[in-house]
Amino acid sequence: MASAAPSSQRRYDVFLSFRGEDTRNNFTAHLYHALCQKGINTFIDDDKLERGQVISPALVAAIENSMSSIVVLSENYASSRWRLQELVKIVECMKSGRQRVLPIFYHVDPSDVRRHRGIFGKALAKHEENSENMESVQTWKDALTQVANLSGWDSRNKNEPLLIKEIVTDVLNKLLSTSISDTENLVGIDACMQEIEMQLCLESGDFLMVGIWGMGGIGKTTLAKAIYRKISSQFEACCFFENVGEDLAKEGLIRLQQKFPSQLLEEPNLNMKVLTSIKRRLHLKKVLIVLDNVNDPIILKCLVGNQDWFGQGSRIIITTRDQRLLISHGVLNYYEAQRFNYDEASEFLAPYSLKHKIPCDDFMELSKEVIGYAQGVPLALEVLGSFLFSMTKEEWRNQLDKLKSTPNMKIQEVLKVSYDGLDDKEKNIFLDIACFFKGEDKDYVMEILDGCGFFSLSGIRALIDKSLITISSNELMMHDLIQEMGREIVRQQSLEEPGKRSRLWFHEDIYDVLKKKYGK
Repeated sequence: MASAAPSSQRRYDVFLSFRGEDTRNNFTAHLYHALCQKGINTFIDDDKLERGQVISPALVAAIENSMSSIVVLSENYASSRWRLQELVKIVECMKSGRQRVLPIFYHVDPSDVRRHRGIFGKALAKHEENSENMESVQTWKDALTQVANLSGWDSRNKNEPLLIKEIVTDVLNKLLSTSISDTENLVGIDACMQEIEMQLCLESGDFLMVGIWGMGGIGKTTLAKAIYRKISSQFEACCFFENVGEDLAKEGLIRLQQKFPSQLLEEPNLNMKVLTSIKRRLHLKKVLIVLDNVNDPIILKCLVGNQDWFGQGSRIIITTRDQRLLISHGVLNYYEAQRFNYDEASEFLAPYSLKHKIPCDDFMELSKEVIGYAQGVPLALEVLGSFLFSMTKEEWRNQLDKLKSTPNMKIQEVLKVSYDGLDDKEKNIFLDIACFFKGEDKDYVMEILDGCGFFSLSGIRALIDKSLITISSNELMMHDLIQEMGREIVRQQSLEEPGKRSRLWFHEDIYDVLKKKYGK
């Protein structure tokens, strides 16, 4: 059996196990929404039909890659062999110490689940009538008993919204304790978090904005996420708007203004015509808002421009590369994200040495060179470390010699070494993602790339291995510094004539090219 990934590397915070016909469109839907609104990355099986006799490998992987499982034990849960097999896998992960399991007894008696009585007993008896199930039924019974013996929630005679709030708070607190321990692996983050928390003045009832600023790749978003996880339970409403600057460019200001209160108030279909009512509701709430990667002052003006919009004790955290943007908006409390010093950079690179079993002397030599080229930028260290440390001594020396011959070395040029190591099809995939597909659904992009003959599965894997992209919630993600590097590669194809470039993404370039070709 493969060893479990550390909690910080798990893909999901929570796996939701439920019987679709009982709770998909009511309790589970509301619980899923509440978990997501608190920034809890939750897996929910979107396939409304349970196909086949065995749960899919994708579902097994989702369970194994979740820190916790919430099992909604409703009346018809045990009638589904699919859900029972799912439960067995969940219990297996729990027993191995890889997962916390939280049962919810939704309109059922916990003792009926534990002792296989009532509707649960009838469902199990029906399974026993099928000879194909004979070997599995006892395993299913054992799993039900073990889960029913765990501490959980009985929904009977409970106010459902309050129950959901209680469950989400419990999950969030557990994740908080886990994430705090996980930050021990994030070099230097404890001191950074302490400094930001001091600026946040959480004990004060005043409204306050705090900025985190610095160059791309320096770790602003990582730091903001760690702070958000740690303090979000102290607020009545929370939202983390990742890459809000990119959303502005993609969707426009009006759409952004619609999404903002909708997410904050946890109402997807919020009627924006009743602005007075919305402002009144927000004014009564103590909120925590993170606006990540703000690149235009209009975002701050339109989303958080007036402190009277939010309740006492509210906090707004803004990450940006532009210090002037913070100052012009009156954000006087801000933290400048720092590059690693030599010792921190060495500590950051140490796991690569352990992973690839590099001799101590070779590691010292290689890490010294890498730290010098990366200039303390965590992302650059990650990109270089991910492929240099997997090479032979001769190969990485050759790569370092290549870096030395690069004039006016900057971070983008360091990152480009990873791009140079790709084959032609992988380069095309990288440039397409950098120019067009960042933040898009992986499966959708793979279908397009395969149509171009690019062998997307192996290509995307290569990009992940070289730390050029990541996948989050099945979306292709790329750090903005790496995206800029990719787009600069395309721009360099023809600085003066955009029409000679392989790709166009900037609307003015597209307009000029079409105008020259077709006229007005």
